[in-house]
Amino acid sequence: MDTHETPAPAAHETAPSAAGLPDLGPAARRIAELLGPVDDGALDGPTPCPDYAVRELLGHLTGLATAFRDAARKELGPSTATSPDAALPVLDDDWREVLPRRLEEVAAAWRAPDAWTGMTRAGGIELPGEVAGAVALNELVIHGWDLARSTGQPYTAGEAELRSCEVLLAPDEDDPDRGGIFAPPVPVPDDAPLLDRVIALSGRRPDWRPGG
Repeated sequence: MDTHETPAPAAHETAPSAAGLPDLGPAARRIAELLGPVDDGALDGPTPCPDYAVRELLGHLTGLATAFRDAARKELGPSTATSPDAALPVLDDDWREVLPRRLEEVAAAWRAPDAWTGMTRAGGIELPGEVAGAVALNELVIHGWDLARSTGQPYTAGEAELRSCEVLLAPDEDDPDRGGIFAPPVPVPDDAPLLDRVIALSGRRPDWRPGG
């Protein structure tokens, strides 16, 4: 898969820093800001996710925001029990109202310290809260880049966010193919920008463009 699911790394690799909890707000807001220019004519366009057009990417974003909101709240039910690969995401007609609201909700849910403690579930997988939070951040960052590239918009991310994604996505010595969940990392120069290196770790070409 692309990044529809993320493997659970060792908890110590993703635990919130002593300086404070990771904030999903900036990544969520960036996605919300990308939605305005997406007109109906863009919904059938390609994305860096081979199985997704823009409409499926938006449907996936809505689903993951809902699932990780509920995972943070420990409200375990259908939204947290379903694998993202179970079916192709469906984009509802009210997505322009629902998706921004879900993005606000998932960011707010992960501001609660209790979200990062104990066990929770996402994508049908039981995992520690601090791992789920890191996975949620990674999903927002990587799929935000997907949406920006698919719709011809610029994209940036903060260094702390990207470092968290880098740790999560890096191949492990004991599992170099990362369980087959991701495509193999794409080679990039050692001095490539951090964003490009993170995108490459996710199995995407940092220079991807529609039709390219």
